[in-house]
Amino acid sequence: MRASGLRTHLLCDPGTVTNEPGPRAGRRVPVLRSDAGEPLRALRDPMAVSSGRARANREQHDQLRRQSQLGRFLATYGWRAYALPLLVAVTGVVLYQTLTGTAVPVADDMVTGPPRIGSSGTTIIGAPPRGLTEFDASLPTGILPAGGQYTEAGERTWRIVPGTTPQVGRGTAKVFKYTVEVENGIDTSSFGGDEGFARMVTETLDNPKSWTHNPQFAFQRIDATTGDVKPDFRVSLTSPMTIREGCGYEIELETSCYNPIYGPNAEPRVFINLARWVRGAMPFQGDIGSYRQYLINHEVGHAIGYTTHEPCERNGALAPIMMQQTFSTSDNDATRFDPEYVKPDGKTCRFSSWPYPIA
Repeated sequence: MRASGLRTHLLCDPGTVTNEPGPRAGRRVPVLRSDAGEPLRALRDPMAVSSGRARANREQHDQLRRQSQLGRFLATYGWRAYALPLLVAVTGVVLYQTLTGTAVPVADDMVTGPPRIGSSGTTIIGAPPRGLTEFDASLPTGILPAGGQYTEAGERTWRIVPGTTPQVGRGTAKVFKYTVEVENGIDTSSFGGDEGFARMVTETLDNPKSWTHNPQFAFQRIDATTGDVKPDFRVSLTSPMTIREGCGYEIELETSCYNPIYGPNAEPRVFINLARWVRGAMPFQGDIGSYRQYLINHEVGHAIGYTTHEPCERNGALAPIMMQQTFSTSDNDATRFDPEYVKPDGKTCRFSSWPYPIA
C-alpha cells in the first residue's frame, strides 16, 4: 500500500491524494486536490489548459447569432458591403448609356454647338463670307492640291442616283430624307461612277461615328420626289463653275457649301465641289478618303442645323467637324477667312472626318 500510494503521488503531482469518506461505509476513496486544497474539476472550455488563457467570447458569438441577415452580411463583408450598392448603380448607368446611345462623349468626341433643327433661312453656309477683303486666297493650306483631272463646268442640272436605304438612327428630333445627285455633264468614271459617289455618301452618313450617334438625328435616303415625298436636302456632286453660282466666288478658293434656297424651286442643296472630291485638301495630307468623309459630314452638318463654324478647342486635339478644315486646321489661319467665329490663339488641331470620331 505504501509503494502504491507513492506511485500515485508522483503521477498526479502537483496535486495531493487524500482519503475521504466514500459512499460505502467503513471505506475511504482517494480524492485529487489542487495545491490550494480545492478538489480538481473539469474545465468548461476544454481548450483552455490554464486559468490564464483567454476563453471564447461566447457573449459576442451569441449576439452575432441574434443579428438579422443584413447585420450578419455587414459584419462579414465590412466596407465592401457599403460599396456594393454604388457599384450596382454605376453598372446600371453604364448599361443604360450603352443601350440608348446617350453616353456623354469625351473631349475629342464632342460636337460643341447646339443645332437649330428645322431652322429656315436664306444664308449660304460653308463658303468664305462675302465682303471679306483681308483674306489672302494664296494661303498655302487653302489652295487646291495637284492631282487628277475633273470636269470644270457641268450643265447646272442634276440626276438622282437610284438607291434607297431604311431609316438609320433614332431620330427623336427629326428624320432627314435626302437624295444623292450628280450634275449632268460630269464624268464620274475616274472614281467609281455615280454609284461610287452615292455609296460614299450613304456609308458615311450611316456610320455610327457620323451624326446618327446623336439620337436626335436619323437619315433615310430616297430616290423619288413625287407627291408628298420630298427630300429635306440634296447631296449634289457639282462642277466648280456651277459651285461658283451656288456658293459664291468672291474669294477665289474651291469650296463646298450648303445653300438652303437654290434654284427656281428654292431647294435645299448640299454642294460637293467636284474639284475637292477629286483632289482633296492640303490639311488632309493626301488622305483623299478621309477628306471625302469630312466633306460630307461637314456640309450635311450645316443642312441639319449646325449653322456656324467652330475653332480648334485644344492644341493637338482632333479638329471639330464644323471647323473649316478644307482651308486649315489652325486657328491663326482660320481667323483670316472666318473672323466672326475664330480668333487667333495659336492652336492647331489634327484633321478629323467625324462628328463623333471615337464613338
